Amino acid sequence: MRKKVCIQGLGFVGFAMGIAVASAKDKDTGLPLYNVVGIDLPNKEGLKKVQDINNGKFPISCNDKNLEKAYKESIKNGNFYGSVNIDEYKDADFVIVDINLDVSINGKLSKIEFSNFKKAIETIGLKIKKDTLVIVETTVPPGTTEKIVLPILQENISKRFGNKCQPLLAHSYERVMPGPEYLSSIINFWRVYAGIDSKSSKLAKEFLSTIINTKNYPLTQLSSTTASELSKVLENSYRATNIAFIHEWGKFAEKIGVNLFEVIEAIKIRPTHSNMKKPGLGVGGYCLTKDPLMGFVSSNQFFKNNIIDFPLSEKAVEINSNMPKHSFNITLDKLNDLNNSSKVLILGLTYRDQVGDTRYSASIELAKMFIRKKISVYSHDPMIIDELSLDFNLLKDLPNASDFDAIIFTVAHHFYKELNLKEWLSDYRGFILDSNNILTENQIEILKNLKISFKIVGRGDI
Repeated sequence: MRKKVCIQGLGFVGFAMGIAVASAKDKDTGLPLYNVVGIDLPNKEGLKKVQDINNGKFPISCNDKNLEKAYKESIKNGNFYGSVNIDEYKDADFVIVDINLDVSINGKLSKIEFSNFKKAIETIGLKIKKDTLVIVETTVPPGTTEKIVLPILQENISKRFGNKCQPLLAHSYERVMPGPEYLSSIINFWRVYAGIDSKSSKLAKEFLSTIINTKNYPLTQLSSTTASELSKVLENSYRATNIAFIHEWGKFAEKIGVNLFEVIEAIKIRPTHSNMKKPGLGVGGYCLTKDPLMGFVSSNQFFKNNIIDFPLSEKAVEINSNMPKHSFNITLDKLNDLNNSSKVLILGLTYRDQVGDTRYSASIELAKMFIRKKISVYSHDPMIIDELSLDFNLLKDLPNASDFDAIIFTVAHHFYKELNLKEWLSDYRGFILDSNNILTENQIEILKNLKISFKIVGRGDI
C-alpha cells in the first residue's frame, strides 16, 4: 500500500515538490511510491489552484516540459491531487510544510509575523497521526523549527496521544529553481536536512532518498534543525552579497569603457571564483530579497540574549533593492525630455527568465519608478498568465516599437533573445536599454547597423 504525503501549500515550491514526490517510483515495480495531496487554503486563490490541478490544468506558467509531463503522469496515475480539506492530514505518513513566510523588511528591525505560520502548524498538529513525519521545507529564520514548530506539535500531539508521545520533525530546505530545469532542481540536486532527534533524522533521510537522486547528489545531514535553517539563509545571503558587490563594479566599468561581462568570464576560469555573479537590473524573487535579513529576525525574535549585527547582509539587501534605480537613471539621462506624454515599454515583468512569478520583481520596481514620474509605462511578458495591476498596462502581444520613446529589456525570456530586432525595430528612433545582459551579440550588431541609441548595463564599451 502506498504511503500518503501531504504538501502544505501549493505555491511555486509546494506544487513542484508535490510533483517530485508523486514521481518517485518503486525500484522493483516501477510503480509510484506515494499518494500525494497538495493542500491549500480555502480562499479564492487556493480554490483555483486545487480546481485547476484536479481538472488536469497545469496551474503555473513555466517552460519545464519535464515538470508538465510528470504532472500529467501523476494525474493519470491518480496519485496526485489538490484539496482544501485539512482532514487529509489525518492519515498522512509524511507532511511537507511549503507555506510562505514573509519578512517585514526594515534593516536590523526586520521581523516576521508568525501568526499565520503558527496556525498552519497547529492545523497539522491537530490532525496528524502520532507517527507522521513533518518536514519543514519553508525558508525560516534559524531556530524556527525548534522554538515554534516543535512546541506547537508537542502540545497538540500530547493532547491526543499522551505526554510521552513526541512528534517526528525535521527541516530540509528547498533549492527549487523555477525555469527550464524546475523539476530537476528538486530531484537532481543536493539536499541538506536535520531532525530534532535521531529517529526523525533517520526517517527524513529514508524519505528524501526516495525522492532525490542521492547516487549523484548525496544528502548532507547537519547536527540540528537550527543548523539546517541557518544553512539556507546563509546560502542565499552569500548570493545576495555577491550580486550587490558586482553591482558597484558594473557601474564603474560603464564609466571607464570596460565590458564587465568579459572581465568576469576571464576571472571565472579560476575555480575559486567560478560563481561570481553578473551586473544586471536587480534582485527579485522570494528568497534573495529577504533571506539575508533572517539573521536579524532570528537574533531579535528567538535568541534575544545573542543579538548581533549583520552589516554586510543588511547593506546587500539595501544595494540590491536600489539596483533598478540605476536602469531608471540611465534611461532618464539618455532621454532628458521624458515627460507625462512619453511612453516606456518594459519587456519582462517576472523576477527571472522562463517563469511566471512576479513576486519582488525588480522589473516591477523599475516600472513603479517611471509611474511615480508620471511617465506612461507599458509592459509585455510572454510568461505571465495571471492578472496584474492596470498601472503596468500589460500587453498580450508585442506592440509596435515605434510607439515608444524608450524600450527596456529586463528579463531574459527566450522570447526576447530570439526576437527579430531587424524587423521589429526597423523604423524605431528611440532609446533601448538592455538592463540584464539579454541581447545576443547578433542582436547588438543589428542595433548598431540600425543606428539605434542603446546601452547595456555593465558594459562601458558600447
